[in-house]
Amino acid sequence: MQDHPSFEVIDGDLSLGLVVLADHATNLLPSRYGRLGLPDSAFERHIAYDIGVEGVVRGLNARLNVPVVMSRFSRLLIDPNRGEDDPTLVMRISDGAIVPGNHPITPEEWQYRLETFHRPYHDAVSRTIGAVAKKTGKAPLIISMHSFTPAWKGVARPWQVTVLWDSDHRAVRPLLLELEALGDVVVGDNEPYDGALRGDTLFRHCMKPGIAHALIEIRQDEIGNEAGIANWVERLAPILGRLNADDTLHTYEIFPSRTGPY
Repeated sequence: MQDHPSFEVIDGDLSLGLVVLADHATNLLPSRYGRLGLPDSAFERHIAYDIGVEGVVRGLNARLNVPVVMSRFSRLLIDPNRGEDDPTLVMRISDGAIVPGNHPITPEEWQYRLETFHRPYHDAVSRTIGAVAKKTGKAPLIISMHSFTPAWKGVARPWQVTVLWDSDHRAVRPLLLELEALGDVVVGDNEPYDGALRGDTLFRHCMKPGIAHALIEIRQDEIGNEAGIANWVERLAPILGRLNADDTLHTYEIFPSRTGPY
């Protein structure tokens, strides 16, 4: 039995045509898994969840009144931002940390995690996107929120906010211009990693059906407390509102993925 749902949908006005996603919103684990053999401190790290993102998406929901779908389980259990055939779906080692509860893992347990956590989250994303499309008669705009660590292997990351994408640039280019216009932040384009990942959430729900989208990454020290979260909600809400008002983003158009044919 689960201790909590595998996802949360925060209601919003479907007629606005915008959906916000948070794949790695929480570090929660059902009690049956204990801590997967890890110390509690591991669950305060990026390996367990995207620090600060839950507060940001709840703030955007409050400001914009748009629906939000977020996971309610740690990515250490199973990563919702990976395709079902991705070998990193259940991580045995993450950023140098061996995950005893994931290695070894039986085929039955792998399937259980897919059916209990991964698929219900994606079903909720599909239902929400479908509900918005039905309400508006148009393609919705999808924004996925993530966060990244301030440094990697001892090297500082200069960007405070970045936009990740594959090949559909429709929402990306105006979003980058809006972020750069803030004037006091360092903006990254497909940093600190590339946004083309076959089978990930935006590949599945946006690239394949031709829905405009973008993935926003905020550096974790920018949203590591309530003041930082509030600051970025205040910055992003009007930007996303203006972006969503662009009718050209509410159409279906297929862009071949840089990861290869579907």
